[in-house]
Amino acid sequence: MSRIAIIGAGAWGTALSIVLGRKGLHTVQLWAHEREVVDSIAAHRENSLYLPGLKLPSGIAATQDYAAALTGADIVVSVMPSHHCRAVFEEIHPYLTSQMLLVSATKGIENNRHMRMTEIICSVILENQGFSPRVGALSGPSFAQEVGRGDPTAITIASRDSELAQIIQCEFSDPAFRVYTNDDVVGAELGGALKNVIAIAAGICAGLELGHNSVAALITRGLAEITRLAVACGGRAETLAGLAGLGDLVLTCTGSLSRNRSVGVELGRGRKLPEIIAGMHGTVAEGVFTTEAAVGLARLHSVDIPITQQMFEILRNGKSPRSAIQDLMTRRAKSELELTRDGR
Repeated sequence: MSRIAIIGAGAWGTALSIVLGRKGLHTVQLWAHEREVVDSIAAHRENSLYLPGLKLPSGIAATQDYAAALTGADIVVSVMPSHHCRAVFEEIHPYLTSQMLLVSATKGIENNRHMRMTEIICSVILENQGFSPRVGALSGPSFAQEVGRGDPTAITIASRDSELAQIIQCEFSDPAFRVYTNDDVVGAELGGALKNVIAIAAGICAGLELGHNSVAALITRGLAEITRLAVACGGRAETLAGLAGLGDLVLTCTGSLSRNRSVGVELGRGRKLPEIIAGMHGTVAEGVFTTEAAVGLARLHSVDIPITQQMFEILRNGKSPRSAIQDLMTRRAKSELELTRDGR
């Protein structure tokens, strides 16, 4: 029986705990920042704050104590919001050992350093503990509510450590949760992060009451610029055509459960970003944070990402969504395949 620690008890961390707990083969320690979440799980077997209505299996225990969650863990799953990743690992690294398998299930890019989540994890642990951890990234189309209730879902574990990938595939898979393996960590992480930006744009289209043509074009061209940037950073184009790329992009751009799309819908209806965020009651739309990081990363690699650039102008500078669409539609005419053959 494996002992698994999940650091982060938001909707996605809680859903993963349900997946792991329902097999009856693991003990799961779910670390939560909020006392309310710990009390709710202890009293009602439910995370009433972030994933109401879904019961947690009996093998899951919630705690606010890092030591209780991490001591003796075989697998550590990191599921905090991306802008908290570095700070959390600065706190938990004393409890981590070189024998542990680390899995990042957070989708984002660090703003100032433009680092992916596994890069942050490795950097903090190497600097403070003196060893390079065994780490992978879990990504793919996976709304937490649907995963938690047992809807068939397929995702990927990406790691250059093939043994780690195979272990996570075995430990996490069940008849409702199919896990594929991949060795392209860069592609998987950037696909999972950058699709959130495009999803906000898709929501804007919905908020403006534009039709299916607009969304189809946005998804297709969004995938093209995500792929350009990922390949320039060392990822592979085929990864972006898979679950962590196209699969996650389609889900987040079209699904009503997408927080990123929902933010875009409200922007399209004319609401201001601070007002929208204030109404989210502590939940996070990662694309809001990722947009600026993506623009910085693209600048670093001299990659053209026009949709993301326009999203930056809307989110950061208050540009009108209709003006952003007009600027996208009147750009210089070009071949559909331009700037894609070599990934730059």
